[in-house]
Amino acid sequence: MHDRRLAVRAGELKPSAVRELLKHSKLPGVISLGGGIPAPELFDTEGLELAVQKVMSERFNDAFQYGLTEGYPPLRQAVSELCQARGVACQASHVYITSGSQQSLDIVARTLLDPGDAIVVERPTYLAALQVFQLAQANILSVDTDDHGMLVEQLAELLTTTTVKAVYLVPTFGNPGGKTLSDDRRRRLVELAKQHDFVIIEDDPYGEISFTDEVQRPLYQHAVELGCEDQVVYTSTFSKILAPGMRIGWIVMPDWLAQQTVIVKQAADLHTNMLSQVITAEYLSMNRLESQIALIREDYRKKCDALANALESRLGEHLEFSRPKGGMFLWARFRYPFDTMKWLEKTLENGVVYVPGEAFYNDNPDTRTLRLSYSTVSEEGLVTAVERLAKSL
Repeated sequence: MHDRRLAVRAGELKPSAVRELLKHSKLPGVISLGGGIPAPELFDTEGLELAVQKVMSERFNDAFQYGLTEGYPPLRQAVSELCQARGVACQASHVYITSGSQQSLDIVARTLLDPGDAIVVERPTYLAALQVFQLAQANILSVDTDDHGMLVEQLAELLTTTTVKAVYLVPTFGNPGGKTLSDDRRRRLVELAKQHDFVIIEDDPYGEISFTDEVQRPLYQHAVELGCEDQVVYTSTFSKILAPGMRIGWIVMPDWLAQQTVIVKQAADLHTNMLSQVITAEYLSMNRLESQIALIREDYRKKCDALANALESRLGEHLEFSRPKGGMFLWARFRYPFDTMKWLEKTLENGVVYVPGEAFYNDNPDTRTLRLSYSTVSEEGLVTAVERLAKSL
């Protein structure tokens, strides 16, 4: 029961299971495979310090004055160049700077969705996106996934009976599943958007953290080829490749949506933190980001291997999973009926936490699933964590 003095939409929101878990992960001696946060020791301390010094000596007024809602112009320009390198061909005028991807999702959802509008997500999907769509009072529908991402044909079936306003997905190294949508499914999804006139929200926080040389073509690129790029909204962030505390994300969106979304953002926060924006723009001008990303990729690749190898050797008969090709998460599932939410009490006693999979489902959760994040734990720590999981069985 929520307090009758609260708005219904606020009263119905559930706290993030992940944020709640982070409290436990701070206990001494606990190894946390829970929070999907970047490894702080990999932050480019030197580069960020140089950028801050430069801002203080040369860009003081820009950094401490009000700014444009759309974002700091030099940063919009730099981001558009970054996007073009990823296959998202856009002008700086189509890039809008936000307070992290989370705000991108929030303001796009508020602009796009009326209460009751249908939005389709993956099963499982990013937890905080579910919170955003619940707050927008959308009708959230879900479509299953396999090792190659969303089952797009299942979506096609749904579209024969249901009018859908938008489809939200993390197509590359997704959170929580660690899966990547195959190229032919990407194309098919964009064809469906064109045919049924819905908007695709392509969330890409992890695309740069690839463990192989395979290049994923963004949905946005497929849409350009099919002549419907005004139906794809692309969002990304510097949180996973630079520093999350800066809260700098961005949206690439078509004019018809941007005009109103900018007004919604104005109502929310006037503009994204100027100091963070100017520091980020300065940092990007130093051409250090590429080597920074290479460092993160290599570190996470080794950690992911360590975790996957330990799971295979110690828990292979109990758990099934596919090895991620990038990102920060490994998604596993018990081979038999099991309740990972209940098991957490036991593993916590043994000094290890993870996120039970059911947090990532909008409906009919699969209770035998769990999400393991390897980004902040050393290779030795990951082996120890798996030993503790095995002990907890």
